[in-house]
Parts: sequence; structure tokens; C-alpha cells
Amino acid sequence: MEQKERIIQELVPGKQITLAHIIANPDTVLYRKLGLDPEKDYAHSAIGIITASPCEYAIIAADIALKKSGAELGFVDRFSGTLIITGSVSEVEASVSEALSYAENKLGFAVCPVTRT
Repeated sequence: MEQKERIIQELVPGKQITLAHIIANPDTVLYRKLGLDPEKDYAHSAIGIITASPCEYAIIAADIALKKSGAELGFVDRFSGTLIITGSVSEVEASVSEALSYAENKLGFAVCPVTRT
């Protein structure tokens, strides 16, 4: 009898930004699937996504992101460490960059590069 391989995935809390991505010009359907209001938020042309560990950093990143530019908060989850912001491409880029810079330079986080689509 063939044995099945079992894989266990777990998150080991550390000080890190595990994902930082900017979506320029997302389709309206993406806004709806993310729970964002396409009528309100589609006027913006970008979505920024940050995932962090420890997950509470998402709260700090949201504060930094909103203070840095005119970007708006789309979603923040203190349990998964996910932050979604919307705004113009330049607003989202500035907000994501500032949140990553603070994490790396002030808190000593390991930070991944920002990716874009």
C-alpha cells in the first residue's frame, strides 16, 4: 500500500513583510471580489496589498499609509496581517513604500521587494 505524504504548513511569527504588491488599473470585478465599492473606489486607479508578520503590523502600516498620501483604506485585518489600500498609482506607491521603509528602518523587519502588475 502506498503511503500518502502529509504536508503541514504553519506561520512562524517573525518580523517580516511577506508580500507587497501594487495592482495598477484593476478591473471593476476585482474591486467587487475584494469587497470594495467599485462605484466609490474604482475612481482610484490602483490597489496596494501588504501582508506582514506579526499580523498586528497591518494596523501600523494602515496608519502610515493613510498619513503618507491621499490613499484610502480598503481593508485591514489584524488577525492575518493583510492591508489593502486604494488610490492613484502614485498615492499607493508612496503609501506602500513608506510602510515598508518604516518596517525595515525603524522596526528591523525583513522586507520583500514591491512587485507590480
